[in-house]
Amino acid sequence: MNLLEIKNITLLKEGRPILNNLSMEIWNGHVHAIIGPNGAGKSTLANTIMGLSGYRDFEGDILFNGESIKDFSVDERARKGITLLFQEPARFEGLSVSLFILAGAKEKSQEIVEEALRKVGLIPENYAKRAVDKTLSGGERKRIELASIYAMKPRLVLMDEPDSGVDIDSVKYIFGIIKDLKQTGSTVILITHSPEVLKRADHAFLICAGTLVDKGEVSRMFDYFSGKCIPCPHKGQPDTDRLVSTFAVN
Repeated sequence: MNLLEIKNITLLKEGRPILNNLSMEIWNGHVHAIIGPNGAGKSTLANTIMGLSGYRDFEGDILFNGESIKDFSVDERARKGITLLFQEPARFEGLSVSLFILAGAKEKSQEIVEEALRKVGLIPENYAKRAVDKTLSGGERKRIELASIYAMKPRLVLMDEPDSGVDIDSVKYIFGIIKDLKQTGSTVILITHSPEVLKRADHAFLICAGTLVDKGEVSRMFDYFSGKCIPCPHKGQPDTDRLVSTFAVN
């Protein structure tokens, strides 16, 4: 069953197509990866699905559980169970870690705060009362956002470059949360150009210049992406005829 359907989306920025007649079907309860080189349109797609400002004026449609959410606000999409983990974690001066986690949590208790923090390798006694501000490192803030998502139990999680700018320990906890989310019924979309993140997915989409060039098994996408897209020989100009013929042979 499809939880999310991207239907022929075209989005222009300064007259140039960033997403170009893009369609995808996201299966419920799976971990999907959207891969492609830098500038392929991956983050733009995540922002469009979330309905962020500047990404709402597009052709096509987005269906969530069979219902169009094209005209829904960010808050309305969040209430439907959609959330986005940004590349750069947010800062909230004066807001404690505990209140930040509880803001979206299904269960409003200190126990869920402690459980969520432990899931991402942070000691509750050392972090629950701290502010989500510049005194925290980028890796700490990323883990705290992951803890909030764990407590939230969303239906759909978009993770934009989840391993960006974090240390090896943080990456380990990110991968653990992805596994936990799937086990509890969430659908996860990983926006990435990292082969290591790609390996955590059940299914992958390859895009270039906002165009879907193929989809399928992670192993097949991994082999092609690692061999042909790193480095990208035609950045922003997908050679779709060559891609189609290559995948057809394989």
